[in-house]
Amino acid sequence: MKAVVFEKFGEAPTIQTVPDPKPAADGVVIKVEATGLCRSDWHGWMGHDDGITLPHVPGHELAGVVVAAGKQVSRWKAGDRVTVPFAVGCGRCFECNSGNHQVCEHQTQPGFTGWGSFAEYVGIEHADTNLVRLPDGMEFATAASLGCRFVTSFRAIVDQGRVTPGEWVAVHGCGGVGLSAIMIASAMGANVIAVDLTDEKLEFAKKIGAVATINASTTPNVVKAVKQITNGGAHMSMDALGHPTTCFNSIANLRRRGRHVQVGLMLGEHARPQLPMDKVIAFELEILGSHGMQAYRYSAMMEMIRTGKLKPELLVGKRISLEEAPVALMAMGGFEGVGIGVVTKF
Repeated sequence: MKAVVFEKFGEAPTIQTVPDPKPAADGVVIKVEATGLCRSDWHGWMGHDDGITLPHVPGHELAGVVVAAGKQVSRWKAGDRVTVPFAVGCGRCFECNSGNHQVCEHQTQPGFTGWGSFAEYVGIEHADTNLVRLPDGMEFATAASLGCRFVTSFRAIVDQGRVTPGEWVAVHGCGGVGLSAIMIASAMGANVIAVDLTDEKLEFAKKIGAVATINASTTPNVVKAVKQITNGGAHMSMDALGHPTTCFNSIANLRRRGRHVQVGLMLGEHARPQLPMDKVIAFELEILGSHGMQAYRYSAMMEMIRTGKLKPELLVGKRISLEEAPVALMAMGGFEGVGIGVVTKF
């Protein structure tokens, strides 16, 4: 099969012909029809993830068709249209048995612990626990865009952030994660403030549900601006970018007993940011992480998509070929354009 391969961290990936994957006894092989471009893949290429073994094929936001299944797989067969969470749970550990597959003690991650979906085929373990069936009418590009950013934002807003109608939600960073969070929080009835550095993204944020925007490149004090708009601070706030400044602002702009959810990855030199712990104590703030979403929780999100309350297809941006993916991957270190880039030509 054709695949994007990098043999050294930080050096340009190339298109290579590599062996096709074979299904594990409890796994499947999926023909990749679409795979998203994500900043997490850039972090992996840069060497920020110690779970990667070289040479490596990145890619973890995928959708496609099952072409082979292991002998222990009972729920899936060739021809099934599927997607999968980026954190693949084992289905047997304490966390999985408690329903928290997203923090499985033995999780695997396509594109990180093993070869990923920047390829014509990808192998997925523990298929009966992790695969998600796609609605017949959902495009593969839309389904791939769910795989990391949209589902992570859904869990961050709904389960971790516990957003309720009428609350103020601040979203710091309007890339794929942030725009997904804005759409979802708005659908949950919240009043959403979008914070970013570019007017283009902020204009798009308003189109998908933000009631107010802040351009951090021209606003001297983002925290003060959020508190003025909300008359006291956000009830829930998310750092959707993963930077010391956005992390600090997201916590500092909360009102008393507010909830901060960290979704943007804090890796490399950003792994130990300064936090306003004085405010965390005095205001009894909550600081929460959010890491993907369990396969069984997709059903609630899929129903909101089916009824039109959520429209992830609006977030799909540029569609490219596998041959264009190496250059696009290397460019992910900068700020994303509007929408989620997806590889749809193999």
